[in-house]
Amino acid sequence: MDADLAKVAAMEHRTIKTGVYLIMGLFCLQPMALGAWLALIPYTKETLELSKFDLSLALLGMPLAVLVALQFAGALSTRIGIRRLVVMTFPLQGAAAILPLLADSQMMLFFALAAFGATHAFMEVGMNVYAGRVEKKAAAHIMNRCHGFWALGLMTGSFVATSGAGALGAVGIMGVVAVCSTIVGVLAARRLPQMGAEGAEHVVARRRLSEMPPALLAIGGFMLLITLAEGAMSDWSAVYLSERQSIDVTQAGIAVTTFAGFMAFGRFCGDWLKGRFGALALARVSVLLALAGLVCLIAPLPLMFAFVGFALLGVGVASGYPLGVSAVAALGDSHEASNVAIMSTCALTGFLIGPPVIGFLADAYGLRFGFAALIPGLVACLFLAKWLIPPESATSRD
Repeated sequence: MDADLAKVAAMEHRTIKTGVYLIMGLFCLQPMALGAWLALIPYTKETLELSKFDLSLALLGMPLAVLVALQFAGALSTRIGIRRLVVMTFPLQGAAAILPLLADSQMMLFFALAAFGATHAFMEVGMNVYAGRVEKKAAAHIMNRCHGFWALGLMTGSFVATSGAGALGAVGIMGVVAVCSTIVGVLAARRLPQMGAEGAEHVVARRRLSEMPPALLAIGGFMLLITLAEGAMSDWSAVYLSERQSIDVTQAGIAVTTFAGFMAFGRFCGDWLKGRFGALALARVSVLLALAGLVCLIAPLPLMFAFVGFALLGVGVASGYPLGVSAVAALGDSHEASNVAIMSTCALTGFLIGPPVIGFLADAYGLRFGFAALIPGLVACLFLAKWLIPPESATSRD
């Protein structure tokens, strides 16, 4: 009997370990196409001859599509299963990633980004729900590392696009990134072991706003504000660098690479830091680093301080999203996918609305003023961070 129990425990350990490795791999593969697109935004802006204001309007396609898609992502992931959702939407995301570079007008760019954003939203919910399940099964912190691989994938995509656009062209290099990441991603997603109950029989009734845990709404507010800064840096750092330094627009993507690289570094350190100092301390110190990074970009300092700013902002926003996912996952199992979808709505809205908002301000007052507008939100995050440790009352209500 003891031998049988030991064998079962060993098999469960191997299953969890496999799930950890595969979901981390998927977190790395999924954002590569997004990273390539972010690095190529200056190229698209120049090719279509768009002003900052016009580009900002086009960039709204992603957040609007994300807001719509996330209304269905939680329910769909529960009905068809997390693993099947990821397998189905990965190829759709890969195809949609090429569309923005084929756009020949502002309107076409808007709709192309809408298609890209919708597929991205479904992928985000599926992967985060699965990562939350693995974290609970493993009884260990893995969320920061998962999102560290996401940042690494973003950095890789931007680096490949920056390096290869000259030889293959913008469309060609995006095609390479999208196709390669999709093929490997689908193969990995098909091997994901089951974690938790899946299927239509596990669908639960929708909740009214009054029935949601207060912690969920507060965490959503934190996520919205921290990802405003993340989204702004992802979309506008390359434009900022191209304006300050006379380099080819395809080479300005090194700003995105720097930001994403330090974000990956922060996330790989995040699980250890969370275990050592706690979620609250990690969140508040991270926000302070992000504020310091903004000062480096806003103040009239030499160009080298811009790279210091990109680095500090990368580390500063690194732990926000994974801390939010872990906090939401701890609220209970009965509305797991719904909770993650709500939090992802807030986070991705911040990530994707931040760029057009900054663009509107930058077109009128300059990018430095646009970046300065992020400061009040980050200051508010210092106070909202306390909700990243969900109260017992919130857990019991779910």
